[in-house]
Amino acid sequence: MFASNHLFADDTPIPVLDPGRGRTKTGRLWVYAREQRPWSGPEPPAAVYLFAPDRKAERPVSHLAGFKGVLHVDGYAGFEQLTSNGDVMLAACWAHTRRKFYEVAEATGSPIATEALRRIGELYAIEARVRGKSSAHRLAERRSFSKLVAQALHTWLEAQLTRVPGSSTLAEAIRYALSRWDGLTRFLHDGRIELDTNPVERAIRPVALGRKNHLFAGSDGGGDRWAILCSLIETCKLNDVEPYAYLRDVLQRMVGGHPINRLDELLPWNWGSAGPAANA
Repeated sequence: MFASNHLFADDTPIPVLDPGRGRTKTGRLWVYAREQRPWSGPEPPAAVYLFAPDRKAERPVSHLAGFKGVLHVDGYAGFEQLTSNGDVMLAACWAHTRRKFYEVAEATGSPIATEALRRIGELYAIEARVRGKSSAHRLAERRSFSKLVAQALHTWLEAQLTRVPGSSTLAEAIRYALSRWDGLTRFLHDGRIELDTNPVERAIRPVALGRKNHLFAGSDGGGDRWAILCSLIETCKLNDVEPYAYLRDVLQRMVGGHPINRLDELLPWNWGSAGPAANA
């Protein structure tokens, strides 16, 4: 993969041809993104897609073998296995938490859900004014302002949980937040941590939209090739590199004998800064 101690992780289903049954099966593209621009970090943005035939927890465990640091994740329980040796901490996603309350507010008009959205919105308002600042500045602002908002929200959610039916969707939304509170408040201890998994959600979106326009991977091998192309194209886009020009030039260079020990020169962020390698 790529070097980083802060990554975003998620997965999305893709259809894969299953000739033995005369139909398609569901494979997964696991996606891992590096995004340091919100805290002015030194590493360029990147996204890596890996195909797997299923969503078993062993997939991210295998993909992230050797990874040490913070992993931004959604509510998928399989990521918990990564924390067993203490090398990985999970940062939970406020966007997924907010979505739970939004769905309740839209369906029922619940004033409690609406108030939860308002309070979560206060956290995002603070984040908006520190985006792009240094991690130290972000952390200082969070400790001065976000911490109080989060503490008040936690106390308020605990109180509301005792007042609503335990089987209601609102209670479910509250329990979802409270059960992930350590992960949701990880950002209060590290200025590099984001409130949500939006960077990897954005990387997944083209695949999700593409399901309406394409058919399926022809095989598991096709799924692997799909993942490679997604990795290159999305990383190009993240680094403001035109994907077609990049792929055309890099393939020409590789056919022309570009040294294997200098492949790093052809990574999208290096290629983008120097222009087409063939013209360098």
